[in-house]
Amino acid sequence: MATTTPSTCRVVLAANIAAPFIEEVKDYTKDKNAPLFVGFLANDDPWARQYAEQTGKTATDAGFTFELRVVDKEDLEEKIMEANIDENVTAMMVYWPVFGTQQDKYLQQCVAREKDVEGLSHVYVQNMYHNIRFLDAAQTQKSILPCTPLGVVKILEYLGVYNNVLTYGNRLYGKTITVVNRSEVVGRPLAALLANDGATVYSVDITGIQKFTRGAGIKKKKHEVVDVDLKLEDVAPQSDVIITGVPGAAYKFPTDLVKEGAICVNFSTDKNFDPSVKERAAIYVPATGKVTIAMLLRNLVRLYQNQQLVKGVKA
Repeated sequence: MATTTPSTCRVVLAANIAAPFIEEVKDYTKDKNAPLFVGFLANDDPWARQYAEQTGKTATDAGFTFELRVVDKEDLEEKIMEANIDENVTAMMVYWPVFGTQQDKYLQQCVAREKDVEGLSHVYVQNMYHNIRFLDAAQTQKSILPCTPLGVVKILEYLGVYNNVLTYGNRLYGKTITVVNRSEVVGRPLAALLANDGATVYSVDITGIQKFTRGAGIKKKKHEVVDVDLKLEDVAPQSDVIITGVPGAAYKFPTDLVKEGAICVNFSTDKNFDPSVKERAAIYVPATGKVTIAMLLRNLVRLYQNQQLVKGVKA
């Protein structure tokens, strides 16, 4: 009688990784007046509406007051400005895209830094790329990181990719990671975060491959980026971790390029890995959405704490 060999791959669900973070937020908010979190919806995108409903439910369950404000896109800037000066509003986010042009980038910078839960303010972005982790010299106010890249970092910590024996900030030293996506929203920030933590990161995009590192022996304070004349088949087989975020159901990462025992993580809403990836990967995380939302809640807490510190109130 034929026998089947049990799979050596463990599939890890985002919900299991997100759970302790959400519980941590609930513990923090349970004895406080529920901070107000405002979401602006200014498009007809069903995915944006679904994300708004999902974030609203999770935020409410975690002890926040959530208010979805549906506005005309032509009025969005004015409504953001009103929320900026409203002392009752702790944090806000916009469900993108709105115009789908450079105007969206302008609108991102209209959100007050102190209330920007998405971490898109130029101050936060600059801090992230320069490996600056606090807003103040006393290092009491943490800088906000974008939710999806931060979520992937927390997934890798959960999976043990980060080496806790090493010094904080260097715990990916010796790891090689391939990221297939170099968007300004997720892929590039993620490559920067991972390289700033010590990894050698190959950032793969349709325009080519870039290598993110902190130099030989990770002696530089922040990452540097160089173009490399390599192909996916050169970098993927040497990678301990492969992370994908390619939009479109047609794309599938070539399973034969996955190193045996590698960790594979997909942050795209589409399934970038074929089921056969479980024949080579040691760990496979098929989606990251719930961890992204958990990081959103974590950022909400950070904003609230930072605001209380500025006011001189114990957070």
